[in-house]
Amino acid sequence: MSKIECDHCHLEFDASVMIEDEGHCFCCKGCQGVFHLLNESGLERFYEKAAETKLTPQTMEYDDSDHFDTPAFYERYVTTNAEGFQEVSLIIEGIHCAACVWLNENALHKMDGVIEAHINYTNNKARITWADHTVKLSAIIEMIRAIGYNAFPYDPGSQEISANRQRKDYYLRMAVATFASMNIMWVAVAQYAGYFTGITQDVKTILNVAEWVLATPVLFYSGWVFFKGAYYGIKNRVVNMDILVATGALLTYLYSIYITLNQEGEAYFDSVAMIITFVLFCKFLEVLSKKNAADTLDIMSKHIPSEVSVVEAGTVRLMPVGEVKEGAVVLLKSGEKIAFDGEVIEGEGSIDESSLSGESRPVYKCVGDTLVSGTTSIDALLQYRTTKDFAHSTLSTLVALLENAMRKKPRIEQMANRLSEHFSTAILLFALLTFLVWWFWPHDFETSFIVGISVIIIACPCALALATPVATLVGLGLGARRGILFKEAAQLETMAQADILVLDKTGTITKGMPEVVQVNVLKTFDESLLFSLVSSSNHPVAKGIARYLDLKTAQSLDDVEQRNAQGICAQFEGKQVLGGNARLMQEYDIDVNTVSRHSLFYFAVEREVYAVFELSDVPKEDSAEAIEAIKRHGIEVVMLTGDHEGSAQYIAQEVGIEKVYHSLTPKAKASYIETCQSEGHRVIMAGDGVNDILALANANIGIAMGSGSDIAIEVSDVVLLNDNLTALSEAVTISKTTFKLIKQNLGISLLYNAITIPLAMAGYIIPLIAAISMSVSSLLVVGNSMRVRWSILK
Repeated sequence: MSKIECDHCHLEFDASVMIEDEGHCFCCKGCQGVFHLLNESGLERFYEKAAETKLTPQTMEYDDSDHFDTPAFYERYVTTNAEGFQEVSLIIEGIHCAACVWLNENALHKMDGVIEAHINYTNNKARITWADHTVKLSAIIEMIRAIGYNAFPYDPGSQEISANRQRKDYYLRMAVATFASMNIMWVAVAQYAGYFTGITQDVKTILNVAEWVLATPVLFYSGWVFFKGAYYGIKNRVVNMDILVATGALLTYLYSIYITLNQEGEAYFDSVAMIITFVLFCKFLEVLSKKNAADTLDIMSKHIPSEVSVVEAGTVRLMPVGEVKEGAVVLLKSGEKIAFDGEVIEGEGSIDESSLSGESRPVYKCVGDTLVSGTTSIDALLQYRTTKDFAHSTLSTLVALLENAMRKKPRIEQMANRLSEHFSTAILLFALLTFLVWWFWPHDFETSFIVGISVIIIACPCALALATPVATLVGLGLGARRGILFKEAAQLETMAQADILVLDKTGTITKGMPEVVQVNVLKTFDESLLFSLVSSSNHPVAKGIARYLDLKTAQSLDDVEQRNAQGICAQFEGKQVLGGNARLMQEYDIDVNTVSRHSLFYFAVEREVYAVFELSDVPKEDSAEAIEAIKRHGIEVVMLTGDHEGSAQYIAQEVGIEKVYHSLTPKAKASYIETCQSEGHRVIMAGDGVNDILALANANIGIAMGSGSDIAIEVSDVVLLNDNLTALSEAVTISKTTFKLIKQNLGISLLYNAITIPLAMAGYIIPLIAAISMSVSSLLVVGNSMRVRWSILK
């Protein structure tokens, strides 16, 4: 079989597997993709420099990528969006820094048929959208592998296995680094003691050789992760943090070998070992912190069962959740998780809704009550009819929203990433300049070399790269656990900068249902008779009185008649019973003249009024306290409502809102928001009804209450599952705290570099101290980001 050379990697391969493209020959799809990527990106000079070089092939054996195109894979992992494009979530292995994210995103964007590629640096998760008729998923996987990374489908179980494998690898590398570094320090103690008591060159050389032996596995085994990242950075013309670490440690190692062999000067094998050890420990802690911050999504996903018990024709059988249709009857047992939204049709019991709403108290459910997917049966044995299929269930929707939020970067993070892209290149130039200045001034190579190495190591851009994503992910995760879903991470930043909060009244500030606030009993009566009367109606006022009476027994009524916009008429033991408003009373010539700003309900028997009930839509229990907390953040609170002035002013006074606009149409609400925005304000709008969708869509941030209409939830930017204003107050607190900590993190990173780089260039910092301080700066940024969690506990 004849052999030919690949035009990208220059390796020889059998002509039978050749991929020919516009006169070029390639050994695989990956080489073909990278060839086009480099040429289209203006990087064709890569081939001039590598003309005589055979690139190292991948040492890892990958699974055949064709299985990514199988129907079984598509059914489990691939979805089709509203535009007809395919979407998949992948975990990208081998990402070390923001530059790795940039490289992967740009490589994928260059492929024909790839619509979007977003990669979350904190958890290495990629969300890729592509046109399947133009490019196959297997070709996308091959491209990722060709540029030095690997990809596998995302699911919480496989990611946990991968994370455990990665942790074990780090544990072993850290164990080797720690053991060797501790022994090197013992050797170093003997050397330092020799400076004061006297030491011959022969003994000094022996000690240097011992350090050389111990430092070698630290550099090339424990530090292999940095060399691997540096290799792919150089290969793809990206200067990343691994290049800085690997360059500094390797040059110091080679210089120390030179000193040892020539038996003159000072070797720095101890610095090499400690640099790798400290930075490796720092990198491992970053991996743990990012994994913990991203665990919220995995925890939510684990609330989805794989199978449910479906009742069909009196028999029960297990069925995968993906095969259950809307309208199916599902049997729920004690301890099982609810996979679908539905309505209870048989049985009763307590449901734990804490996984979605954060409410720790069990919620009692009986026939007619609704169930939400993702919650758990505590002691309930019941049957429910599904109202949505699995793909459109509440939990599936929320997981998708959270995934989307985690992969969309805030503007401030995009700015930090652009800065870090150029930071590493600038540092290498600073280090070279420092070396030259020290070389020409004291004319001491050793001093010049060590000072230059210190500049490279101390300025590693880890802290700058971590400043935004870790804080953002912690904020999103905390919000999800509190029942607050941000559809995009960028909305954290926008909400933090808002200065006006616009609230709808009914269903947002208030409970959205009339409650009895005053009762005037004119004559003693049988409450069970009134309870029977109002229980026969579905009108909100009648339901409010039924809730107020809360009786278990009822009387039997005859000739019950519902009067539209008036009330209820019935017969009881030959007597006429009436319940309704003043118009109903007047129709039966009953004189009523009660004046109230609330809704009035009269109860009369045989044309004599026995009681008058005053009802009002009362504020939710937490409204006043939550609004006061929001005001403390410097946000002006405004109420917009279509209700009449009296009702609007009453509710506003109850909850402490000074600015109220009443009798507004949906268009007028939207116009008010547009006016505020034209004056330079950033506006948050919270509502729950169809009449709020224009205002929600026009606001900088639209917030939908969890009990609101589907269309209001669709057009909003944030969804509150708890359906109370405390959740809204917490959302404001999380966003403002997260944004404040992001700015603090950027300040810490920039201040650290502004102080330490000049000190290193001036020769005041040795490489060992540089490695320690660089690690501390990264850990300081990660630790500061975790403070978002404390903001709600204050």
